[in-house]
Amino acid sequence: IKSSVMELPEGFKCEFEGLAEGLREAPSVSVRCNLRKRAVLPDGAARVLWCPSGFYLDGRMPFTFDPALHQGLYYVQDASSMVYDYIVRLLTADGAPKSYLDACAAPGGKTTAAIDALPDGSVVVANEYVRARAEVLRENIIKWGYDRVFVSCGDTRAFRKLKEEFDIVAADVPCSGEGMFRKDPEAVAQWTPALVEECAARQREIVDNLWPALRPGGYMIYSTCTFNRAENEDIVRYVIEEYGAEPIEVPVPDEWNILRREGCMHFLPGRVRGEGLTVAVLRKPGEYAARVEKSEKQRQEKPQPQIAACRKYLRDPDAYTWIVEDDTVIAVPDRKLYGRLSKALDLRLKGIEAATIKGRDVIPAQSLAMSCALADGVFPVHEVDYRTAVSYLRRESITLADAPQGYVLLTYSGCSLGFVKNLGRRANNLYPQQWRILSTHTPDTPPEVLGHRRVCP
Repeated sequence: IKSSVMELPEGFKCEFEGLAEGLREAPSVSVRCNLRKRAVLPDGAARVLWCPSGFYLDGRMPFTFDPALHQGLYYVQDASSMVYDYIVRLLTADGAPKSYLDACAAPGGKTTAAIDALPDGSVVVANEYVRARAEVLRENIIKWGYDRVFVSCGDTRAFRKLKEEFDIVAADVPCSGEGMFRKDPEAVAQWTPALVEECAARQREIVDNLWPALRPGGYMIYSTCTFNRAENEDIVRYVIEEYGAEPIEVPVPDEWNILRREGCMHFLPGRVRGEGLTVAVLRKPGEYAARVEKSEKQRQEKPQPQIAACRKYLRDPDAYTWIVEDDTVIAVPDRKLYGRLSKALDLRLKGIEAATIKGRDVIPAQSLAMSCALADGVFPVHEVDYRTAVSYLRRESITLADAPQGYVLLTYSGCSLGFVKNLGRRANNLYPQQWRILSTHTPDTPPEVLGHRRVCP
C-alpha cells in the first residue's frame, strides 16, 4: 500500500493517513440478515450504520456448522460492502420494480444485499465469469430464496447484446485487492504497480461492455475493494468523459466517516469498521422510453403432467412461465425477459427449480425448499434437532421418528432445511451432493449467530 499512497496527490495523502495502521488491525466480522425470510438481529447487536439488517460479531464463528447459514437466514459479509443495501434503496425510492444486473457477482454478497433493497417484483440477473465461482453464486442465490433471479456464467461482452435492458447495473469489478490486505496475505504478496495497471485496463473494458445494457436515465454502481486512484477516480473520470455519465452524490452522514473524493466514496480501514471498499454511482444521460413489447399469440399446448403437479408448490403459480428442461421443472419469472436473456447468456439458474423428473416420480428440489415463494401446507413438515440438521447437511442417511412416509420438508428452528423421501426405517437425503458439509465434526452446541430468536413470528 505504501507505493499507492506515495503516488497520491498532496490532498489525498492527509486523507489516507492512518490507512497503513488500519490495515495492521484485525479484520472485522459482520453478518447481514435475510429480510425476505424475516430473519432478525440478535438483541443488543452492534449494528452496521448503513445497513439496517447488518451487525458485527466479536470474532469469527464456526459458520459452517450453523444450519441458519445453510437455510439462507444470513450472509457473512464485510460491513463496508453492505452499503449496496443503502445505495439501492436510495435509487429505488419510487417503489417501482426494477431490472437489476450484477455483472461480477460471485460469491453473491452484494447481489443478495441488493435483493433485500429492491422493490418487490424486481428481476435480478447475477453473472460471474469463472465457472467454479458461478456455481458458488448459484448456491448462495438459491439459499437466499428470492424467486425472480437469473444466474449466468460468462464474459461481460455478452451484455452488449442486451441493449438498454437494465435500470441498474452493478459492477464490483476485479481489482488489485488492497482492501483484502488484512484478511488475505496472498493479496499482499501479489500486489504490484503492474497489477494495478492491468486491473485498470480490465475495468475500463468491463464498463465498456456493460454501458450499452444500461437504460438511459439508469444507474451504474461501480465498486472495487481497492484504494488507488487508477482503479477508482480515474475510471469514474473515464466513464464521465467517454459516455457523458453524471456522477451521483450519495448523501451519507458525516458520522459514518466515509472519505469522499471525485465522485468516489472510500471505506477505509482505520476510518470505518470494515474492510476496504470504494464505490461510485453514475447516471446514464437521457430518459428511458418504455419498451414496446410485441404481442404474442399464446399457443394452446397440452399441459405436461409434471408441471401440473408442481404448480401447487408455489403461492402464485400464474406469476411464472413453467418449463421442463433436462428433466427439471422450472418456474421462470418474466417470460419475455427470459427469452432475451437465453439468447445472449449462458444461464445457470432461471428462477425456481421446482422438481426433478425421474421416471414417474416428481422429486421436489432444494431450490423449492429454500424459496420464499413456497406455498404453505403443500408438504408434510418435520422439525429436527441440531445434530440431525447437521447430519442432513452432510447428506447422511437419517431416521425420522413419527414422520409420514413420502416427501417430507425438514425444518430446523421452524425454518425450511430441505427435503427427504421418508421410507419408514430410513429417509433418502435429497440435499444437493455438491453443497454438503465435508467436515465430520459436530459442535456440542449450535453456533448462535442470530441468537435464539432467529425469525420474526
